[in-house]
Amino acid sequence: MLRVLAVDDEKPLLEELLYLLRSDPRISSAEGAGDATEALRRITRALESGPEGCDAIDVVFLDIQMAGLTGLDIARLLAGFARPPLIVFVTAHEGFAVQAFDLKAVDYVLKPVRPERLAEAVRRAREALGRSDSVPAPHLPEAPAPPGPGPRRTPDPLTPAGPETASALPDRTPDQIAVELGGVTRFVAIADIAYVEAQGDYARLHTDEGSHLVRIPLSTLEERWAARGFVRIHRRHLVALGRIDELRLDAGTTSVRVGAAELQVSRRHARELRDLLMRHATG
Repeated sequence: MLRVLAVDDEKPLLEELLYLLRSDPRISSAEGAGDATEALRRITRALESGPEGCDAIDVVFLDIQMAGLTGLDIARLLAGFARPPLIVFVTAHEGFAVQAFDLKAVDYVLKPVRPERLAEAVRRAREALGRSDSVPAPHLPEAPAPPGPGPRRTPDPLTPAGPETASALPDRTPDQIAVELGGVTRFVAIADIAYVEAQGDYARLHTDEGSHLVRIPLSTLEERWAARGFVRIHRRHLVALGRIDELRLDAGTTSVRVGAAELQVSRRHARELRDLLMRHATG
């Protein structure tokens, strides 16, 4: 089992990489670092802990272009240690491959990250560490049947993506939104979405089965889905009115419960939300 650290200064992409890594049964732990400083602090602690210590790291999945020190800078620093962790570069740019392998990188994975490609990087890391692959690789979703005739969009290889990110493809019907899963487009019913969470230029769609990251600003979805009963309750959250289970008032603060999630309601949206819920309850 591998202990890994993922490093990326774009939070949505880091979360998606961690999601994929934690889904792999060959990985026992996966932690994240949002910048080079945090990564070096975590790696230094691991080196001091030793290979059998509680803070040990076997492999670092490392973005290259970050603010401050780059991933290549971090790899050069680690090369000076006797037993550094292995490096797998995860980047949107092909042009650093020669430098990466000069630094003895185990693998070089291009974004958008495909689950099967990341699984192969994990296999190579285990092989480099002399680990047997008796633990099975994660099950990967099968691609759907090819679409019927019509124009097909060629994905932009430099578009950041994780296991599921926004597709620029038009939605198949007005009742669905297209998302990408490892290069495969799937369609999520808008009626299945309980709430949406802003993550920079991205939005995370929360359903009962899980979540999907799309590269669409929350403000855009607010405009598109207002007629479908989605209301803004906070600068970070858009909620399906019919999925609100409880409205809570406590010491001047307002929150709603949507399934297992409790979401804060900002003061500017609280009165409007209460009025909407009353009208919704009375039909």
